[in-house]
Amino acid sequence: MQICRISSTKSDETPSPIKTTSKANTANMSTDAKSSSKRPPSATEDGIVSFQDLTYFVAHVADCYPQHTKQFPRDLMEILSTHHEELESDLREKIVGSLVLLRRKDVIDSSTLLRTLFPILISTPSKSLRALLFRKILSDLRTSNANATNHRLNRTTQTVLYNLLSADRVSPKGIWAVKLTRELWKRQIWTESKAVEIMKEAALADNEKVIVGGVRFFLGGDKEREELEDESSDDEAVDMGRIKHQMAINKKNKKKARMMAQAVATVKKKERKKKQPHPLNFSAFHLLHDPQGFAEALFLKHLQNTRSKLSLEQKLLVLQLVSRLVGLHKLTIMSLYSYFIKYLTPRQPSVTSFLASLAQATHNLVPPDVLEPLIQKIANEFVSEAAAAEVASAGLNAIREICARQPLAMNDTLLQDLVMYRKSKDKGVVMAAKGLLSLYREVGADMLKKRDRGKEAAMGLRSGQRKEQRFGEEALGEIEGLELLEKWKEEERQKQRIEKGLPAERESDEEKEDEEGDPGDWEVDEANDTDDSGGWINVESDKEIDISDSEDDKPRAGKVKLDSTIARVDEHKENEDEKAETTAQKPSTLATTRILTPADLAKLQELRLSASINFALPASQRKRAAQAAAALQARHADDPLTAAEIEGLASLSKKSTKADKIALSMAGKTDESVHQSTQAKRKEKKEALGKSTTNREKARKKNFLMTLGKGKAKGKRSLVQQGRVLKAHVERGKRGGKRGNQGK
Repeated sequence: MQICRISSTKSDETPSPIKTTSKANTANMSTDAKSSSKRPPSATEDGIVSFQDLTYFVAHVADCYPQHTKQFPRDLMEILSTHHEELESDLREKIVGSLVLLRRKDVIDSSTLLRTLFPILISTPSKSLRALLFRKILSDLRTSNANATNHRLNRTTQTVLYNLLSADRVSPKGIWAVKLTRELWKRQIWTESKAVEIMKEAALADNEKVIVGGVRFFLGGDKEREELEDESSDDEAVDMGRIKHQMAINKKNKKKARMMAQAVATVKKKERKKKQPHPLNFSAFHLLHDPQGFAEALFLKHLQNTRSKLSLEQKLLVLQLVSRLVGLHKLTIMSLYSYFIKYLTPRQPSVTSFLASLAQATHNLVPPDVLEPLIQKIANEFVSEAAAAEVASAGLNAIREICARQPLAMNDTLLQDLVMYRKSKDKGVVMAAKGLLSLYREVGADMLKKRDRGKEAAMGLRSGQRKEQRFGEEALGEIEGLELLEKWKEEERQKQRIEKGLPAERESDEEKEDEEGDPGDWEVDEANDTDDSGGWINVESDKEIDISDSEDDKPRAGKVKLDSTIARVDEHKENEDEKAETTAQKPSTLATTRILTPADLAKLQELRLSASINFALPASQRKRAAQAAAALQARHADDPLTAAEIEGLASLSKKSTKADKIALSMAGKTDESVHQSTQAKRKEKKEALGKSTTNREKARKKNFLMTLGKGKAKGKRSLVQQGRVLKAHVERGKRGGKRGNQGK
């Protein structure tokens, strides 16, 4: 302002030619601006470029002059909203970039930016502009939720996306709501139920692309999130040993020191992340508000409806989603199982996917009468001597997966018929039949013949440990491996008692004698014997019991001792059997009788790991069939069942085509057009790993002028000096080199 005043006072005294020329220039510029506003088509490229530069410049300095640039963001929004179809692509990108820059400088807020860009995203026909706007919106949402979750912005955006899908179900514009929600879910920015409700609305839309996008989110969204998290953790990995080695060997400069500081900061950040509590990332299936209504709406609208425009592949995706919902939440949709019947034929395309979906839709609350016709049809269509080995293997695997979830769906006759296929010549059929046999040895051994039950199942049935399952019966919930912790605690307690000189068992002989020799008990017995009031006497047999106090009727002492010894042995055996049965039948009560400490949980994890290692050893191969059947039952409900698991070994034994064989043979081979020696390949590999070269290689590559002085000095050595050098060389070799690193 002072400069303007000075120039104005000077200009009043003496007219300056510079001032006159500036006035002329401003007048010309104003006339040019008026003419350009009247005639937009006559604008030159230079004028457009200058407008772009001016726009970007004003966006950069807008936060420094808030009063002068108050109207600037509104003008840019109006230009972009009104004329985004007519503007040139470069100018359009500059305006979008200027708005994003104003948002980063907090001149405008995120809600204003999103309200401007999102309507253009769903309405513009330009593909490049759509891609640009999608990137900018996603980047802004990520930035806004970087330090802390911006709940207000997230709620606003989610409401806009939900209204976009629910307002017009036929419109393809909803695909942008699907893409945006899926990307934010994958990056763990949106992890609440509102995002799941948006994708639920997308799955119930009428547009094919929107439906497939919503269904694919439920089937693969959680897996994408886990893969992205694994990739980010791999990218952050820093080899500190390699960096320290390079810092010690190479020349020290500021760049290397900066790299070292960045690596240390990355490692510290990673360690802090490890110490932080892990966020509870629930699966999208668990965040649904009404899974029963959602599954019924999907089935009625997209599968049972004859007017549905979905193709077979799209219907199969919807069927997989419905079956996952039914199996995970244990829903009841009776018409779903009759829908499968027409697809259970070997000639049906993607029949293994239909079999996998049927197995996923099965749970222990499905009535066995509903599943029995389906299992019978699979056995008739797939499992027969006339069927191919791959078909029979797929059928047996599907029946096993269904029966693992509902064992009561199988009858005795069909089971014994299917188990006989373990004598087949095909390996896939044999393994599938053995898998079914091992499953029913665990869950229904009474349905098998005696020769097929196995040793453990037969003993369990004889002792009464294994009972027949009833419909709707739920197993007791336990902590996995808790019996291992209880057994370890008992062993440690016995060790402590042995160290103190006490017997290993808790109850000592003195305690037993005290219990047996309680005078109160004897007094009660005497009172009962002398009681003449009468009463009921339970007699198990018809034999008369004569009680006589005469000495003639007393048995001999040796016989009494022998009988008492035999009775004690029998009683001890019975007690041991009862104890073993009760321990086998009763679950571990450790979690209900005491609070598990962090040390207990750490030991529990260690015992689980050792048990899994012992399971992998060859010594326990005989028990693997039973444990594999138990693992099949205990499979996590969130894990999907794929068509490859139904196919079994058939997917591995398929004949490869010529192209597959060529690709397999060429895998791992480098480009043959580049010929390299073995030494060159080793050198390239060392350089890729960041390893240094040897001293001999460095000396060979050294500049000749740098080695000239050393060569002259060697030639001028005297005989005494040469002897000293050789002696030092020998001593250095004995010591292990200059650094003395021999043997390392």
